[in-house]
Amino acid sequence: MFSILKKEITSYLSSLVAYVTIGVFLLVLGLLLWVYPDSSILENGYAGLDGLFNTAPYLFMFLVPAITMRSLAEERKEGTFELLLTRPLTDWQIILGKYLAAVVIVLFSLVPTLVYYFSVYLLGNPQGNIDTGGVIGSYIGLFLLGASFAAIGLFASSVTKNQIVAFTIAVFLCFFIYSGFDSLSGLLSLQNLGLQDLGITQHYQSVSRGVLDTRDLAYFIILAGLFICLALFVLLRQRQKGLKGSTLVSTLGVLFSIGVLSAVTFTRFDFTKEKRYTLSLISRNIMDSLQQPVKVTVYLQGDFPGGMKRLQQATKDMLSDMQAYSHRKLEYQFVDPLKGLTQDGQDQALLSLKANGLEPNNLSIKTDDGITQKVFIPGAMVVANGKQLPVNLLQKRVGLTDDEQLNNSIQNLEYEFASAIKKVETGGKQEVGFTTGHNELTDLQLNDAMRSLSDGYLVGRVDLKTIPFDSLKKIRLIVIPKPDKPFAELEKFKLDQYIMQGGKVLWSIDQVSAELDSLRGHGGEQLSFPKQLNLDDQLFVYGVRINYDLIADISCVQIPVAVGNVGGQPQIQLVPWLFYPLIMPLSKNPIVKNLDGIKTEFVSTIDLLDTKDIRKTILLASSPFSKKLSAPHMLSLQAIEQEPNPKEFRSTPKIVSVLMDGSFTSDWKNRPVPEDFKEKITVANQSKPTQMIVISDGDVFKNQVGTDGSAYPLGFDHYTNQTYGNKNLLLNMVDYLAGDPQLLALRNKEIKLRLLDRARIRSEKLTWQLINTIVPLLLVLIFAIFQHYIRKRKYAH
Repeated sequence: MFSILKKEITSYLSSLVAYVTIGVFLLVLGLLLWVYPDSSILENGYAGLDGLFNTAPYLFMFLVPAITMRSLAEERKEGTFELLLTRPLTDWQIILGKYLAAVVIVLFSLVPTLVYYFSVYLLGNPQGNIDTGGVIGSYIGLFLLGASFAAIGLFASSVTKNQIVAFTIAVFLCFFIYSGFDSLSGLLSLQNLGLQDLGITQHYQSVSRGVLDTRDLAYFIILAGLFICLALFVLLRQRQKGLKGSTLVSTLGVLFSIGVLSAVTFTRFDFTKEKRYTLSLISRNIMDSLQQPVKVTVYLQGDFPGGMKRLQQATKDMLSDMQAYSHRKLEYQFVDPLKGLTQDGQDQALLSLKANGLEPNNLSIKTDDGITQKVFIPGAMVVANGKQLPVNLLQKRVGLTDDEQLNNSIQNLEYEFASAIKKVETGGKQEVGFTTGHNELTDLQLNDAMRSLSDGYLVGRVDLKTIPFDSLKKIRLIVIPKPDKPFAELEKFKLDQYIMQGGKVLWSIDQVSAELDSLRGHGGEQLSFPKQLNLDDQLFVYGVRINYDLIADISCVQIPVAVGNVGGQPQIQLVPWLFYPLIMPLSKNPIVKNLDGIKTEFVSTIDLLDTKDIRKTILLASSPFSKKLSAPHMLSLQAIEQEPNPKEFRSTPKIVSVLMDGSFTSDWKNRPVPEDFKEKITVANQSKPTQMIVISDGDVFKNQVGTDGSAYPLGFDHYTNQTYGNKNLLLNMVDYLAGDPQLLALRNKEIKLRLLDRARIRSEKLTWQLINTIVPLLLVLIFAIFQHYIRKRKYAH
């Protein structure tokens, strides 16, 4: 077999056709990846070789058949194949020798593309900012594809003596097996047959990311083995030779065994540096335990620029990875909800999607006519058990570049999909109760908060005064949303013992009475004063103190203010209001990581007290340009006319939200039970391990209400048309306290943003285009000259 391998390689590399074929392949590839703007690595701006591994398969459909077309066809045409049979070689050795020679030539044609890797390596920002492991894994995928195409080409060369016919058959078969089954699976009558699994595309796309799944490896081995067996079978039939022995049958049996084994069990090797395609154990468990079919419809379909295309591909990759562990229970599809619709139809579709929780976005796209605006939906809908849940794929955050926002969105995909799938698929829901009876936020003010939580939880109001303690214990989480009246001792005792039993509490407390509406209604002035909620002692024992003060922060939200009157109509202007701080989450805790700015109103400072066995994690804090004003304090809208002096506001950030985790001491330790508590319980002095979150703002979970009495989405400011991160903050906090904290830990996933040095590209663009277009050709030319010199010298002697 080695003699055949050596002969084939020497023979092929001694012909001019070989170098012309490889040269054309490298020239076209270089132009597509480095010159043409639609597919250029330089235009894409990311330090990766995704373009190479997406483009190469289509060029391989012509390159590999050109390499293999002469393997058997020429031997039979020239009559030299009979000479091979006279040598001490078996049919298997001849076939495998020619096949391996074709694979070596394919590898040889890929070696010059390493120039692309070194170019991207040098152009990275910082230099070397390329995932080498991922590139190696992707090259493995390209090698497997080339090896499969080589087997197909060898089979095509065995069925005819004409090289051109062999080339044509091989091109057709490569194209059909690569993408034909995907097209067939799209037909309505064939959609449920899983024909796409028979095609190469699905398996190659998985491996080309840098992830080697043993099922994909088995597929390529079986595909190549099958066509090698077919080539052998054709040759034996042509010579009217029977199948002596059981070699061919045994080989088919081995291939069948590999297929069965890969279907029963599999493992994956993620070559990427951050293991970005490795699902966490909790996500795999969620997928593995699916009881009902789950369908995900992704609306991010269409032709997008580089950044959004990256999010689109990352979403496909994530759903593909989840599907691999779901035992075929997870199905997904990408659709364009606006395609083929009239303008009225598009408007109706957008309204419907928005009503279901998916926000349309505008995207600026460069065209030959300039910049045009395209409306798209970066979201998905997860459906199971008759329930549906929206997933917004694009995570926006103030102060981040578009690339950073996209990277954060990609980092968050696993959490978003795993969380949504678990919520729609899980039958039993945990109970979340919002307290009432102390002038808390109304149902209308909590409308979107309660509606959003109802997708995954049973949500309702709880009156601590009347609810039996046994019923209270069944509630997973109690939310205290901006009480305005003092808590009675009975209510405090129930709440305390609820915590001692392991209950979770989310405190959203306004410690100072101040309202913007009241301020406007009292001539622009109002005295802010401390509230008497009777909670200070309880919170003190648990480890925090909410102070009687207000934070004034230069980083703040704008409010509408009447600045004049023209023609009987007030003139409204948006001005910064220092007492509405915009809190930018900086903590790495998964509850607030990568969240957009949080809008707060009249927020106070929090002191952390030294309490035993309680871990405290600061979640939110004011900006370094903030100061506190002790209550009582006279508030005046006239203050907006004065430009704040940053020097007066510069100070350390002030805590406004804290997570506490541990075993809490009871506020009723060494105290008698309230007389009006008539139930019989064992009073606990120390809690079971539990958590609570304290926020020194009662309005953080309040949605705005329109003049017609309708509720706006939580976090949306209808004055500025700005959406803040308040809703996601609530969902994350409730998921952490009432859901599965391990699931929320998926938000800790880090994917490094790998960009090219754009400034260097602008100044050196032509140089790198020439290097990557010409240097690979020069390498082939140098090798050809060297090989010709060696051959000439050898035969001269």
